[in-house]
Amino acid sequence: MNSRTATLIGFTAILMWSSLALFTAASGKVPPFQLAAMTFAIGGAIGAVSWLFRSGAVLALRQPLPVWARGVGGLFGYHALYFAALRLAPPAESGLINYLWPLLIVLFSSFLPGEKLRAHHVIGAMLGLAGTVVLIMGRTQLGFAAQYIPGYAAAFVAAFVWAIYSVLSRKFAAVPTDAVAGFCLVTSLLGAICHVLFETTVWPASTGEWLAVLALGLGPVGAAFYVWDIGMKRGDVRVLGAAAYAAPVLSTILLVLAGYAQATASLVLAAALIAGGGVIAAKDMILRRKSTSST
Repeated sequence: MNSRTATLIGFTAILMWSSLALFTAASGKVPPFQLAAMTFAIGGAIGAVSWLFRSGAVLALRQPLPVWARGVGGLFGYHALYFAALRLAPPAESGLINYLWPLLIVLFSSFLPGEKLRAHHVIGAMLGLAGTVVLIMGRTQLGFAAQYIPGYAAAFVAAFVWAIYSVLSRKFAAVPTDAVAGFCLVTSLLGAICHVLFETTVWPASTGEWLAVLALGLGPVGAAFYVWDIGMKRGDVRVLGAAAYAAPVLSTILLVLAGYAQATASLVLAAALIAGGGVIAAKDMILRRKSTSST
């Protein structure tokens, strides 16, 4: 598999993550850790079922402790911190701080062997961040109050956790993507434990809400982690980092289409900034494709 194909596969994770807010809104009032336990169980089951059709695939779970620490620490650590941020601070401010992770991925990629961070990668990621700021400020008036510092801190650390988890995937490129199923199942177990300790159980109230939970587990909290693993291990980390800023715009568009949000001028401007940033960050890949097709 070449780098361009792996990058495109990784981009499908961003497309799936854009449906996260829509399906979460449609899932009703299921508490966060309970929802994480349910959806990660579904996501892990996707990989577990695939083991039945491929001899020896289950052996991917035989990994040393550092591999499990990165996998479970990344998936569970990020979501636990993000849920904590949403509980301790307003969601708009928490979301904006958390969306530092694509920029951090671009910056951290410079530490990877064979990766060179160029100006257009940083410019593309910064335009993406600017688009996210425009989008969030267009939906709500931001106000960073001192009383919410613990929540802001949790969102900030969550951004670093996800960026480090993603970039370190390249360091563990020899680990089969099948291992992600194990990470999801352990994350589900930890989510269930946190739910029992901190939450009151609330089951989906309708067939539609159950279908939304299923969709979450199959897509943004399931298959997305497998394809992201492929993209991070074999694709262009810098391009995927910058492209990740498309998720909040696509998410807002889906919410508008589903009637959960209204279209605004800030949405159009944010889309333009993020699309422009993505094209700039992917300049090398685009030029490489043109030169290949012309020969």
